[in-house]
Amino acid sequence: MTTTAITHIANLVTNDPSLGDGTPLGLIRDAAVVIDGDRVAWTGESGDVPAADTAVDAGGRAVIPGFVDSHSHLVFAGDRTAEFNARMSGRPYSAGGIRTTVAATRGASDEELSDNVARHLAEALGQGTTTFETKSGYGLTVEDEARALRIAARHTDEVTFLGAHIVAPEYADDPAGYVGLVTGPMLDACAPHARWVDVFCERGAFDEDQARAVLTAGMAKGLQPRVHANQLGHGPGVRLAVELGAASADHCTHLDDADLDALGQGETVATLLPGAEFSTRAAWPDARRILDAGATVALSTDCNPGSSYTSSMPFCVALAVRDMGMTPDEALWSATAGGAAALRRTDVGRVSPGARADLVMLDAPSHVHLAYRPGVPLVRAVWRRGERVV
Repeated sequence: MTTTAITHIANLVTNDPSLGDGTPLGLIRDAAVVIDGDRVAWTGESGDVPAADTAVDAGGRAVIPGFVDSHSHLVFAGDRTAEFNARMSGRPYSAGGIRTTVAATRGASDEELSDNVARHLAEALGQGTTTFETKSGYGLTVEDEARALRIAARHTDEVTFLGAHIVAPEYADDPAGYVGLVTGPMLDACAPHARWVDVFCERGAFDEDQARAVLTAGMAKGLQPRVHANQLGHGPGVRLAVELGAASADHCTHLDDADLDALGQGETVATLLPGAEFSTRAAWPDARRILDAGATVALSTDCNPGSSYTSSMPFCVALAVRDMGMTPDEALWSATAGGAAALRRTDVGRVSPGARADLVMLDAPSHVHLAYRPGVPLVRAVWRRGERVV
C-alpha cells in the first residue's frame, strides 16, 4: 500500500471534536490529511504533515468527509415525469404513483435494474456521496422483492427490505393477507440479502399494529429496523421507531411534543429528506425544533422516481439551510456524520485516524459554499476507500 498526503487544505472538516477547533465539525485550518491504503492515517496542520509516497496540493480548497446518503430507493424502472409535471402545474393527476413504478419495475430485466442503480450511483459519487443505503419496495411480490435486494447488494452493503412500502395491488382488498406475506414467505426470501427492515407507517399505508408486526418479524430474522415515519401527517411512526430501537425514523415532517421527547431521549436518528418536500411542495420539517430537542439529525436524498428524484446531497444541504432552519455547519454534519449514525457506522462520515478514507475536495475554501452557492458543481475531487475516483 502507498501513502498519499493532501496538503494546503484551507479548511478540513473532520467531524471529530477532539481535533482542530473542538466544535462538532473538528475544523482544522491550513490542514493536511495522510491516507494509508483505504484508511485515514493522520490529520493535522500542513506544516506538520509526515512524509508520504505521493502528495496532492489542495491549493487552498476545503476538504470534507464523503457524504453518507442513508435513505434512497434506487432499484426501480420507469418514469413519472407526467405526475411531477401535473403536480407542479397545479393539475390533478390520477396515475398510480408508486403502483406505476411497481408495474415498470416488475417488467424490467435484472440488467436494466442494475444499470439504473449504477447510473444513479455514478451521479451521486460525482457529487461527493461515498456511502449510500438503498431499498426494495417496488416489487411487492416474493420474487420481485428478493430480486431487488440481490441487485442492490451488488452495489452496497447497506441494503433495506421494504416489502411494506404499500399494500401490493393484488392484495388491495386484503391488507392483512399482504402483511402475512411480508412477514412470512417474503421475509424468508429477502432476509439473507438485507441488513435492514423498513416499513411505511402512515395513513394509507401501514398502521401501527401492522408496522410493528413487520418490524418485529424482521428483527427476529436478524434485520435491524428503520421506519418511514410521520411524513404525511401526525402518527405513531416515530414513537414506534424509538420504542423498537430503530436506527432511524425517516421524514419526521409532522412531529408533536411527545415525538420530540422520544427522539431526544432515544438513540433513533431523525433522518430528514428535504428533496421530498421540494418535489411535492409539502411543509418543511422543522430541523431547528428537532435539534433543540436533543435529537441526532441526518440528511439524505430519498432519491426515488416519484417524490424526490435527486441524487445530490449538496442540493439537500442547501435546502436544509434555506428552508429547514439548519446552520451550514449543522447541515454538513448531518449529511456526513449524521448519515453514518443513521446507518450505525463509525468508519465513515469523518476524516480522522482510523476512518475509511472517503474524502471530498471542494472547489471552494469552505464547506459553507455548499449552501452559499446552491446548484454550483463544487466537487473537485473524491477519494473513496483511499482511491481517487473523481
